[in-house]
Amino acid sequence: MHVRILGILAAAALLAACSSTPEEVAELKGAGGAQPAPAAQAAPPTQQAMRPAEVTAAGELAQIGDRVLYETDQATLTPTARGTVEKQAAWMKKYPRVTVTIEGHCDERGTREYNLALGERRAIAVKNYLVSLGVEAARIKTISYGKERPAVVGSNEQAWSQNRRGVTVVN
Repeated sequence: MHVRILGILAAAALLAACSSTPEEVAELKGAGGAQPAPAAQAAPPTQQAMRPAEVTAAGELAQIGDRVLYETDQATLTPTARGTVEKQAAWMKKYPRVTVTIEGHCDERGTREYNLALGERRAIAVKNYLVSLGVEAARIKTISYGKERPAVVGSNEQAWSQNRRGVTVVN
């Protein structure tokens, strides 16, 4: 009998500890009246909204050019590509806290292995030129997607020419 009473008292104490008063609920809801999302549902840091300076920086990058194009089977920057990377270097100097990832891409021709290696050389070519222009190497990551992420779907020169690219992405 005593065990049963102690069990009931323990359950009642547990329920009382978990309950909230109307004042606590109002405090949790805040002035806007919306209840905060549980921690488990919060967006991971990589998906959180960018700070205003990063939004401005990303917008400016899009305006000056976030990609360079390559000739078939080449990882050498063309004069046009060098001009774009020079603008990117000036932009990176303007935003010294911004870091970027250079993505190397290829067209659909060639083996997966060949295109991954070529995409890597393309991304590194952009990085090396940025570094030669005074951008800190630690601010630049590289990754190759090979032919796995085409910008334009198609099996013709127009599509291929747009898929042979190096893309600068704000982290």
